[in-house]
Amino acid sequence: MKASPEAQRRLLDLQAVDTALAQLAHRRKSLPELAELDAVARELAALEDERVRAQVAVDDLDRDISRFEKDIEQVRARKDRDKQRLDAGGALREIEGLQHEMATLNRRQSELEDAELELMEQRETAETALSAVQGRINAADERRQAAERRRDEALADITKEQEFKASSRGPLAADLPTDLVGLYDKIRLESGLGAALFRSGRCGGCRIELYGADLNRVKAAAPDDVVRCEECRRIMVRTQESGL
Repeated sequence: MKASPEAQRRLLDLQAVDTALAQLAHRRKSLPELAELDAVARELAALEDERVRAQVAVDDLDRDISRFEKDIEQVRARKDRDKQRLDAGGALREIEGLQHEMATLNRRQSELEDAELELMEQRETAETALSAVQGRINAADERRQAAERRRDEALADITKEQEFKASSRGPLAADLPTDLVGLYDKIRLESGLGAALFRSGRCGGCRIELYGADLNRVKAAAPDDVVRCEECRRIMVRTQESGL
């Protein structure tokens, strides 16, 4: 393939733009905020599981406390009825029976209230644990929101740079021979780098230094010959820096 030395030199400008675009694309995919968001998402998922378990513990205790409250209320109601019957008087045998039942109900009420108090203390501990988990969730969510803002700002900056670089690429490629750009793009898509400067006997693409016949081949090539590296097959652009 033939192309003027100037056209070949301008391939380096095109490659610089494409390299910048590739770097921006890599930067877009590897923002530290993305890794941070993944980590926070995993943390939030684990915390949510912990919160659910803590909430279940509180709910179970609430249900048990409610059951004890109903039992205590039933005992109190029974005591009130027995007291009314005692106040109304009656046969001695009946009064003794009511008094015995009252004593039994008092013991039962005391036992229920002690058990309820213990459950309420457990609930207080469970509620504290639930509040602590919720606090950690809130803190993690704040970190998530902050990371999302930083991510969005970084992506906006990258998009702006990509648009600027892309806008300069079109006119640059349009001024070059179509077949030269086609070859360059084919190589670039295969290896990420389509053209590189040949400097001091070394290919700028694979960094291999040429000797003997390979170097003589490059030296003997006409200025408008499009020379490619035998190792990496990239276009080697010759300029005054090449030292030929």
